[in-house]
Amino acid sequence: MRQQGPRNNKAQVNFIRLRQDPPEQYLLGPRDTLGVYIEQVTARNNDPLPILNPPEGSNLPPAVGVPMTVADDGTLSLPLILGPLYVEGLTVTQLEREIVKAYTETQKILPAGARVIVSLFKPRTYRVMVIREDVRADDMRIQRNTNQGRGEAFIGNENRGTAKSLELFAYQNDVLEALCRTGGLPSSSAKNEVIILRGAFADATGANAMITEYFNSGSVQGNNPNITRIPLRANPGESLAEHSQDDIILRDGDVVVIQSREAEVFYTGGLLQGGMYPIPRDFDLDVFGAMSMAGGSVAAAAGGTSTVRGTGVGTLIPPTRLLVIREINGYQRAIRIDMRQAMLDPCQRIWIQPNDLIVLEYRPQEVAMNLFLSTFSLRFDLQSLWK
Repeated sequence: MRQQGPRNNKAQVNFIRLRQDPPEQYLLGPRDTLGVYIEQVTARNNDPLPILNPPEGSNLPPAVGVPMTVADDGTLSLPLILGPLYVEGLTVTQLEREIVKAYTETQKILPAGARVIVSLFKPRTYRVMVIREDVRADDMRIQRNTNQGRGEAFIGNENRGTAKSLELFAYQNDVLEALCRTGGLPSSSAKNEVIILRGAFADATGANAMITEYFNSGSVQGNNPNITRIPLRANPGESLAEHSQDDIILRDGDVVVIQSREAEVFYTGGLLQGGMYPIPRDFDLDVFGAMSMAGGSVAAAAGGTSTVRGTGVGTLIPPTRLLVIREINGYQRAIRIDMRQAMLDPCQRIWIQPNDLIVLEYRPQEVAMNLFLSTFSLRFDLQSLWK
């Protein structure tokens, strides 16, 4: 009678795989800003070394010299040097040696032993946007208060969430960094996947069109090569996709999307407290667990007693019939469950599906027995009063 695959034994992705592997030494690239000190060129001999304070959040020591930025073609223009130096892919130490060579050997502008200091002042950054729909649980919860209890449910596709624009430093421009800076890993109200809308589209309007499609429909469709999907959990036997470094590295114009999951709720009625309750995302919920969430007692299944409010009859004989009303192939079907048998047979404790209605009720013989015992108890009490 199980209707879908299990949730509680899905494998979870190792979140370290969402972080890029940085090189042992920082490699220079376009838009890096350097502090360059060249003796007798950028400063006089007796001048103090100019100090450049690094930008906030870079964790770099102060730089020394004049700020110079690597051009988009990967070159660096220096004073008095004919033609720029190609520096992309070099370390700071390698660039320092190349500058010394250019001034003292290639063009012989400075004498041998001239002092040159190169330091990284501001790493290049990548501007990305992170759209998250997994807001706080209290912000997405609908509550229904009644005299007999309360039902709660998470509702998906709420017109709420956050959108943040980030500037990520080089070698920190990955999915894990973007998530950590916008609220952490996806919550239980989010889908088990991360979607990346790539900014490097074939035409200038491609990214805008993709973002417009997302906001209009609430989703992204198809196998567009500019869309990267990163699953966070997988079914048993299903291997998680092996993502390359290019898949998790973010670049200018990329949009990271965390979507809220669809509303998955079940309802209760009959002798149970009426309400609407969320179905957990990552583990299975059977009928007994659903009854407990709704405030009902499963003591009757083990032969105990339970309190049922507003029934009009006694509760010496507890109700043991449970109906799960479910839509199957477009028709509503009632699945009858004997709670006593379900306690002994796990196969009868079916998993709850979205939009199930759980109704607890008496069997006819249980109603008759309760009426009889209530009447007998009332007569016994009256006789005791007249003695």
